[in-house]
Amino acid sequence: MKIVLISDTHGFHHDIKLPEGDILIHAGDISEHGTFAEIREFDAFLSTLPHRYKIFTAGNHDWAFYQRPQEAVALIKHGIYLHDESIEIEGLKIYGSAWQPRFLNMAFNLSRGQALAEKWQLIPTDTNILVTHTPPYGIGDMVATGEHVGCEALRTVVRQLQLQLHVFGHIHECYGYYQDKQTAYVNAASCNLRYSPRNLPIVIEI
Repeated sequence: MKIVLISDTHGFHHDIKLPEGDILIHAGDISEHGTFAEIREFDAFLSTLPHRYKIFTAGNHDWAFYQRPQEAVALIKHGIYLHDESIEIEGLKIYGSAWQPRFLNMAFNLSRGQALAEKWQLIPTDTNILVTHTPPYGIGDMVATGEHVGCEALRTVVRQLQLQLHVFGHIHECYGYYQDKQTAYVNAASCNLRYSPRNLPIVIEI
C-alpha cells in the first residue's frame, strides 16, 4: 500500500502537488478559520483526487469539527473523518484523533497529563497506523525556540503500541521523517512556519 501523507494545509491544498497512492492521509488543520465553507471546499478538493481512500482528522484550526461536529462531518462526502475512532482498510487498522496539549484558545485543546492520557488510552492495541494532529513528545515537535511541545502522554502510549506508522503535523517547522526500531514517524506539515505550502507530501509504503 502506497500512503501519501500531508497535514496543516490551512486551505492551500490546491497548491500541493500530490503523488499517486492508495491512501491519502491528512493529519489535521485542513482550514484556517474552521468554517463550514472551508469544509465544503476541502470536500470538493477531495472529490478530485484519484486515491482510493482519503482519510483525515481535524486540527486546532478546524473549529467546526470541534464545536458542531455532526454538522461538519455531514459535509464530508468524499473522505473519511476519524476522531477517536478506527477504520480498517485492506488489513490496515487506522486510528485518528485530533486532541492536542493546550495551545492558546484553539480547538481540541486538553490539559497535559490525565485528560490527554485518557484519550490516548482509547487507541486500540492492534492499530497499525495512528493519525494525530499533535506529535508525541520529542519526535518532530521542536518549535523555533528549541522547545519540545509534543504530548508526553501520547509518547508513553505510542511506545507501548506496535505501530507501523504514526503521522501528525501541528509543528510546521519540524516537518520530516523519523524512525525508531519499529515505527516510522512523519510530521507531514505541508505549510512552513510562514504558512506557505512549501513542504512536499511524504510517501510511505506499507
